[in-house]
Amino acid sequence: MSSITRRQAVGLLLLLMLAVIAAVLRLLVYRDLSGVLTWSRPEADVAGLRWTAVAVAAIAGTALAVSGVLLQALLRNPLASPFILGISSGAALGVMTAMYLGYKLGWEALQGGTNTGPALVGAVITLAVVYLLGQRRGWLDPLSLVLIGVVVSAICGALIMFLHYLVPQGLKVDLVAWMMGHIPERIGRGGLLLAGSMAIAGMAVAVSMGRAMDAATLADDEARSVGLALGPLRVAMFLLAGALTSLAVSLAGPIGFVGLIAPHAARLLIGPRHGPLVLGAALLGAALLVGADVASQAINVATGRMPVGVFTALIGGPAFIWLLRSGRGQV
Repeated sequence: MSSITRRQAVGLLLLLMLAVIAAVLRLLVYRDLSGVLTWSRPEADVAGLRWTAVAVAAIAGTALAVSGVLLQALLRNPLASPFILGISSGAALGVMTAMYLGYKLGWEALQGGTNTGPALVGAVITLAVVYLLGQRRGWLDPLSLVLIGVVVSAICGALIMFLHYLVPQGLKVDLVAWMMGHIPERIGRGGLLLAGSMAIAGMAVAVSMGRAMDAATLADDEARSVGLALGPLRVAMFLLAGALTSLAVSLAGPIGFVGLIAPHAARLLIGPRHGPLVLGAALLGAALLVGADVASQAINVATGRMPVGVFTALIGGPAFIWLLRSGRGQV
């Protein structure tokens, strides 16, 4: 990535401050069993749980945001998001299948709604299917990817509904909670470090592809005229976006709109160059998801904590409509 401008440096600094503020709030905000909201420094054992939640939300938000940047550049569509490929539905189907098998075989380890392994397997399988069917004449076709993603998502949704009727009521509750977005406070340190390393590595690769993505937003003939190997670049962008989305879904469930909001908001601050944009979107994605977890902790509802996916949808839904109505979402 070439040197950044003053505007980009200021924008990145502001987004970094926003992410830090969200993390601090998540560490301090707590609602006790009686429903009273408190602001205090947690004890050591509680602090570990909150740090885990901050890390998971930051990793998942970063992965979704960077994936969104990649997909919008790949498809040349500002309304593209990680879930346009149906990966979230594939991950949910993986979890649903694991829960059903755990119920039938008596394996309690598979009966929870936060199994990361089955989610990742389902997401990767879906990615492979979309990748194979989205090719035309040996190369990935952006329009075919969108259409195949929608169809695969619908098929996975139908299979989820089918399996949903085969499990007992308790498992249905776990599935619904996971499907609406769940930031776990307990996860193995090794798994968390691995997930963080993957997110950072994916972000670094995306940053290194920044200038190529700038050229890829041009028409195909123009991109090729500047020496860009468009086909291999699209394959790399697609696979990286899919891997990052799989990582986020396996950690926190199919949380929507982060991959749509973060790239657009960061672009307003930083500008269209994809190298700095990847960094800005990553910071904003982390801040958004950590902030949604803060809101989930702070808002009191009688039935328990509100899923973080509710808050991202409440922000992302109007943002999507605004993009569509303003003309910014035109292909």
